[in-house]
Amino acid sequence: MAWEHERIGDILIKRNIITPQQLMEALDVQKVSGKPLGDTLVEIGATTEDEIAKALAKQKNLPVVNLEEYEVNSHAASLVTEKIARRHMALPIGYEEGKLVLAMANPLDIHAIDDLRVMAGYEIKPVVCTRSEINEAINKFLARSSSVEDAVEAVIEIKETAREKEPEAAVPDAPVVKLANQIIADAVSQGASDIHIEPQEKNFQVRFRVDGVLHDIMTVPKKVQAGLVSRLKIMSDMNIAKHRMPQDGRATVSAGGKEIDLRVATLPTVYGENVTMRILDKSQACLGLEDLGFSPGTLKKFKEAYSQAYGALLVTGPTGSGKSTTIYATLNVLNSPEKKIITVEDPVEYRLPGIIQIQVNPAAGLTFATGLRSIVRCDPDIIMVGEIRDLETAKIAVESALTGHLVLSTLHTNDAPSALTRLTEMGLEPFLVSSSIDCVLAQRLARKLCKHCKEEYKLSGKALADIGLDGKEVTVYRAKGCKKCLDTGYKGRVGIYEVMAVSETIAKLCVEKKSTEEIRKVAIEEGMQTLRENGLEKVKMGVTSLEEIMRVVV
Repeated sequence: MAWEHERIGDILIKRNIITPQQLMEALDVQKVSGKPLGDTLVEIGATTEDEIAKALAKQKNLPVVNLEEYEVNSHAASLVTEKIARRHMALPIGYEEGKLVLAMANPLDIHAIDDLRVMAGYEIKPVVCTRSEINEAINKFLARSSSVEDAVEAVIEIKETAREKEPEAAVPDAPVVKLANQIIADAVSQGASDIHIEPQEKNFQVRFRVDGVLHDIMTVPKKVQAGLVSRLKIMSDMNIAKHRMPQDGRATVSAGGKEIDLRVATLPTVYGENVTMRILDKSQACLGLEDLGFSPGTLKKFKEAYSQAYGALLVTGPTGSGKSTTIYATLNVLNSPEKKIITVEDPVEYRLPGIIQIQVNPAAGLTFATGLRSIVRCDPDIIMVGEIRDLETAKIAVESALTGHLVLSTLHTNDAPSALTRLTEMGLEPFLVSSSIDCVLAQRLARKLCKHCKEEYKLSGKALADIGLDGKEVTVYRAKGCKKCLDTGYKGRVGIYEVMAVSETIAKLCVEKKSTEEIRKVAIEEGMQTLRENGLEKVKMGVTSLEEIMRVVV
């Protein structure tokens, strides 16, 4: 007889897990309790949850999954509410072949499968798990979202009752404190880089920036706004009494089992204070250059530049292009007991052990220029200037590079060749620029295609010709979108790089005040791979899409 036509009790008897007498006892208890037979057998001590799961899997010819070892997909889990998951004792745990993998304590429950198919919008692939494992997974993956809702309700309840003597935002166990912590924890778990608390007329919006794109997370009642903003200001050592002027602060919190630094900024608006929190994951400061997306050829050129004993190395690109991350990764390589490294930054994003870091404070007279002037007198080997913003800073930086220091800094230009002309336009003498700058790295950040849903297609010869590539046909990938990537088609980001070594020829062009286009032409002749070329290389590798490269580079 096939397993699927047998009853669960008969299967357990055949496998010598229980005796006929134990089955009869369980059936008698079940008549009173109304619970599933498997649960009843466990309750009377006849067998274990694991054995029941194996028997159910045999009966329905389904796999058994151990959730303690299985990597549950948090986005899949979030497709159902905690209430529904507990009612059916079933939890989505991942995706396979376009179907939603559903962990079930009772795979015979057809109603549960139908309910979750409608709710999630996916065909269901059931797998069998123990009830206790599913309960633990629900606590881990779904209790968080419901706790946010509970915290919001608790804050409202407190607001509507008697006023407390101590400000709620300062009480460690207050609901508003839990709400703030939960929003931060959710942002970290989703891989967000920023949290936006945005006041509206009748409510306020919470949004997360993930892979450079903002996503609406929740809309919260207006009455919660004041308490939440006050709590965030207390965490960041801001003045909670000041509401009509911008403030900046920092906070350190534990989320997802690791320490996270937050850079917090408030801004007064007509509907209240807007709060923006930049999430600074300390593990990002320890990334190696290989992890950022450098191709071997580009990395070799960049390494030759930062391995010099002196000279200036510039990293350029627009805001949000990953310049700071590249600089920190470079400092991690250079950091050693034999070298003294001093930085002047605004702000200090990541705190690196063994490196002396200075925070710019214009109100106290500490600017990039004054800080840099003082740094030079402290006998450093390597100097990092957060950004060259004015002529005075630029002049001290290049002079330091000429007097035996390795100087790293950032500049806002669109590509590498533009950096040289930008410095001369600031007022620096061309001979100083040409003799001090050894290398310029330009970069962008492109979103990586989601590996779970990226779609293969052929790029025709005509399309290749339109973007300046040769060939009859090339296989590339495009974004499709699934629940794992929030239907964006992208997950994570990768760097797009352009490294220009300042050769004698380029230095001569700089002294002669030649245009950016002339410098770029010579740099390409000398082997520079442009941002566009590096991006298209990553398209061919299937890392990102052509549309994404056109968006960030062109």
